Amino acid sequence: MTLLDRVSSETRGIFNMFFDKEPVNYLEAAGLYGVIAQGRYNIASLEVAYNHAQDGELKRLIMEAIDNHTKNLIEHSEKLLSESGGTLPTISFTKRTLHKRPLDIPPDARMTDGEIAIAVGTMAKAAQMALLATLHQSYQLEVALMYREMLDAGLDWDYRLLQLMLDRGWLPKLAKIQH
Repeated sequence: MTLLDRVSSETRGIFNMFFDKEPVNYLEAAGLYGVIAQGRYNIASLEVAYNHAQDGELKRLIMEAIDNHTKNLIEHSEKLLSESGGTLPTISFTKRTLHKRPLDIPPDARMTDGEIAIAVGTMAKAAQMALLATLHQSYQLEVALMYREMLDAGLDWDYRLLQLMLDRGWLPKLAKIQH
């Protein structure tokens, strides 16, 4: 996409956000509702992963996933759903204290950092597939743009997690198919 294409796209987006306001449809509302409910659960899971992680860089990536991606997505989704008169999910989970220093959890009672990285990466991939599916059901430009921005940011985060996993040797070794 050229710079001129991006400027045109952003200009169209801004114009439509001001002048083409409609409430979200049922599919969009259901998607937003699901994103909010799943995001709340994901935060609880990420908090546990954060507290079990020993590696400082892994902890930073998990914290970024909580604050910059999941909470941000939930807040935007709640705003869009509320503005359209939708009901927000009532489901909530326990907020955990996030411990900066590694906790003294016996090794046989916690996941290794490699296992945590794989679990968090799998969660991120599932979240991105869900966002992509809800993006495809979106008609409102504001909703679609939010999903697209979150997908872009998530792909960047995924790349950094993958780089960490490569650097630390946490990726499983898979046999190659030989003919």
